[in-house]
Amino acid sequence: MNTLLKASLLAILFTAAASVQALDKPQGRPILTLSGLVAKNTGSDTQFDSQMIDALPQVKMTVATPWYKTAQTFEGPLFRDVLKAAGASGKRLYVVALNDYAAEIPLSDLNKYDVILARKVNGKVLNVRDKGPLFVMYPFDKHPELQTKDIYSRCVWQVNRIRVE
Repeated sequence: MNTLLKASLLAILFTAAASVQALDKPQGRPILTLSGLVAKNTGSDTQFDSQMIDALPQVKMTVATPWYKTAQTFEGPLFRDVLKAAGASGKRLYVVALNDYAAEIPLSDLNKYDVILARKVNGKVLNVRDKGPLFVMYPFDKHPELQTKDIYSRCVWQVNRIRVE
């Protein structure tokens, strides 16, 4: 390999490494653990506490869902921003709830739609009794094509684990 090519490859690798910012370890109790194809901040996983989730840019959406009688305002980070913060790379996600309910979500959904990991509903932090700590929410009102049983099944609540593959 010639010297110029080696120097170019090293520059590319250095630039890529510099652009990936290490995620700090959680200071509080973790509410979300990502495993699989993610950067690690604790052993073999990436973990977020509530402060880490709240520090990400927050998005609000008011949407009607099958789980509430009226439209609710959900708030939390874009799902893709959580994955970016975790250094995730893959094609599909297995999102798992506290009760072990799981759904597969293609990464393409998160690139096409502004799916959020809601931490609040109507300004109130979700607790376990109210579908917390996190609730996957699609923008159903902006995209009627999402109003299907298949997509509804991807709206996992009580999310605490995600495996990236």
